[in-house]
Amino acid sequence: MMDINALQDNFEKAGAKVEELQNKQQEMSVKLVNDPKAYSDEETTKLYNDLEKAKKIRDIAKRTLDDARANQKTPKKPVLPTEQKVAKKKATEIRDAFVKDFTNMVTSGIVPEGSETTGSNAGLTIPVDVQTAIHKLVRSFNSLESIVNVDNVTVPTGSRVYEKIKDIKPLADLDDETAAIGDNDDPELTLIKYAVHRYAGITTVTNTLLQDTAENILGWLMDWAAKKDVITRNTKILEVLNNGKDKKVPKKASITKFDDIKDISNNTLDPMIENSSTWLTNQSGYNVLSKIKDANGDYLLQPDVTQADRKLIDGKPVQVIADKWLPDVSGNHPLYFGDFKQAITLYDRQKMSVVSTNIGAGAFEHDLTKIRFIDRFDVELIDDGAYVVGSFKTVADQTKGTADTDNKSTGTAALGK
Repeated sequence: MMDINALQDNFEKAGAKVEELQNKQQEMSVKLVNDPKAYSDEETTKLYNDLEKAKKIRDIAKRTLDDARANQKTPKKPVLPTEQKVAKKKATEIRDAFVKDFTNMVTSGIVPEGSETTGSNAGLTIPVDVQTAIHKLVRSFNSLESIVNVDNVTVPTGSRVYEKIKDIKPLADLDDETAAIGDNDDPELTLIKYAVHRYAGITTVTNTLLQDTAENILGWLMDWAAKKDVITRNTKILEVLNNGKDKKVPKKASITKFDDIKDISNNTLDPMIENSSTWLTNQSGYNVLSKIKDANGDYLLQPDVTQADRKLIDGKPVQVIADKWLPDVSGNHPLYFGDFKQAITLYDRQKMSVVSTNIGAGAFEHDLTKIRFIDRFDVELIDDGAYVVGSFKTVADQTKGTADTDNKSTGTAALGK
């Protein structure tokens, strides 16, 4: 079987033959124009047939080369079995050691050697890959953390500087010889200080669980921790979303009719923020919004042609969170609009830990073993102008009479026009 290089040479040789015969045909054509008797019919026919045959041979050679290339197996890079096996073995050893330390801590009350025993970091630190698995579970529980900015930090307190979109200034023209960069070109920066808080939850550990496999113990711990983590972080994000922080209060909007939603979409945020904004509501609110119609009878919620399972309002995606994670307040459904990654940052300490106790929470009285899961994070409002908060119970459809009037007075346009 010929190798790729030999087939390539064969194709090039066939191509050269075609080129040679084409040159002869061109010469013959020029001479025949000047002298019709320069070549006989037999000679012209033979050259034509030879050229057609050469083309077929060239095409066959090309297909053969292409097929060989397609069938050729790409040489694999030398697998690094040592590195992969060592990494996998190390991860397994870390997990097994964690489960063993966890079981020993729960049964004996002794914190494993090397763990923090005093202060705010006391407890058994959950390994990084287990924390990663917990975060993956968190995302499956409709976590609000996915819509805000997350800044992984390594220290419990610190600060960041941000430049709000509305404060951004254009760059100076350095190629203008008469121009100078003045002091007033300094950006208007906002200083945000964060202080990581500790959030803890307690649960009971049964003897049956402690006798289970390491995989099942880890599975139970990750599922429980993820649910606690979602509820806690959602609660803190909602507190900041709804109420602001440090005297920064988000814009509020009351919604009773179709055009109120249009006003929020068109006339509340900086256009630069509006372009990257999304809508957020709970399942009950989504149900109400899905039934609202404009003056033409078209629904407010429009399908996204790029994603069949997603809906849009004025071309902006609508994200729905279960009522359990984003509840109504006094019967009012929540509706948020904005770029939440610009608005809010969650500072994640990335240091989850567990500690056992047989004191408190009824542990001593009922001869039970309790564990306390601790998460460490902070939520801060970065830009109060990056989103608007609305609420509604019912929303009236747009009518033809009010559509034209409202559009003239507010500058909004009826959906679907």
